[in-house]
Amino acid sequence: MGMLDGKVALVTGAGGGLGRAHALLLAKEGAAVVVNDLGGSRDGTGASSSMADLVVQEIKDAGGQAVADYGSVTDKDQAAAMVKAAVDNFGKLDICICNAGILRDKSFKNMTDDMWDVVNEVHLRGTYLSAKAAYDQMLEQGSGGRIVVTSSTSGLLGNFGQTNYGAAKAGIAGFARCLYLEGARYGITVNILAPTALSRLTDDILPEAAKATIPPEKVSPAVVWLCTDEAKEITGRTWLVAGNRVSMLSWNLETIAAKDEGEEPWDVETVGEVILSTKDNWPPINPMQRAG
Repeated sequence: MGMLDGKVALVTGAGGGLGRAHALLLAKEGAAVVVNDLGGSRDGTGASSSMADLVVQEIKDAGGQAVADYGSVTDKDQAAAMVKAAVDNFGKLDICICNAGILRDKSFKNMTDDMWDVVNEVHLRGTYLSAKAAYDQMLEQGSGGRIVVTSSTSGLLGNFGQTNYGAAKAGIAGFARCLYLEGARYGITVNILAPTALSRLTDDILPEAAKATIPPEKVSPAVVWLCTDEAKEITGRTWLVAGNRVSMLSWNLETIAAKDEGEEPWDVETVGEVILSTKDNWPPINPMQRAG
C-alpha cells in the first residue's frame, strides 16, 4: 500500500531532474502520473517526445501507471490538455506539481528582452497556466487537491546573474501565497518548493563537492508527502529542500524606526539617522549566509 493509492498526479517538466524524481516517487507511492515534458534543451529550445516516454516506461516497468504528455506549459490549450490527459486516462486529477523550467542566465548589463521574456514565460506564465487548468479541474471534482509550485532561492533570497529567473521565481512564490488563501475553502492546498538539487539546470552552477550529496531524489520525498492526505492541513508554506535537509522559510518583520503616530512625519535627515543607527543589528539579506 502506498500513501497515494488511487490518486492521479500531473508533473510538468518531468522528463528529467527533479520532475522525473517526483514522477517516479509519486508512482511508487501509488499515484497514476501524467508525465509532461516538452523535451527541449536547458535553454528551452527544441522539442522531443523521448524524455517523457522514457520516464513513463520507467514507471510502467516498476508496475506503476503513467501516460506521457508533450505539451508546452506556455500554451493555454496545451496546459489544459495535460489535465485532460489525466481525466481521460485515469478519471480525475488530485495533484499538480508545477516544475517545468528553463535557464537563460546573464548579468543584468548583458540581459536582453528575449532572455527576460522567455524565462518569465516558461516559469511564471507556465506555472499559472498549468496550475489554473489543474485548479479548475479540482474545483469541478469538488474533492480538494494538492498543488506544489517550484520557486527558487534565487527568487526568494537572490543570486548573481539570474535577474530574469529570480523575478519569475519570486512571482511564482507570490502567486502561491495568494492562491492558497483561495484554495483553502475548497480543500486545495498550495505549497511552495525551493529546491537545491543536481540537474541539467544546475550542473554548471553547483560546486563539484556538493553534487554527490544533493541528487534530485532527495528533494522528492518531502514534495510527495505534501501531496498526501496526511498533509491536508499544510498549505501556504515555503519549503527549502536540499539533500536530506527540509527547512521552512518564514518572514520576520523588523521595525527599524518608529515614533508616536500622533507626531509629525519624520524629516529626511532624522529618519536616516535612526535607520543607520540600527544597521549593525540588521539580519543578513540572505539568511543562508548566517554563520554556522
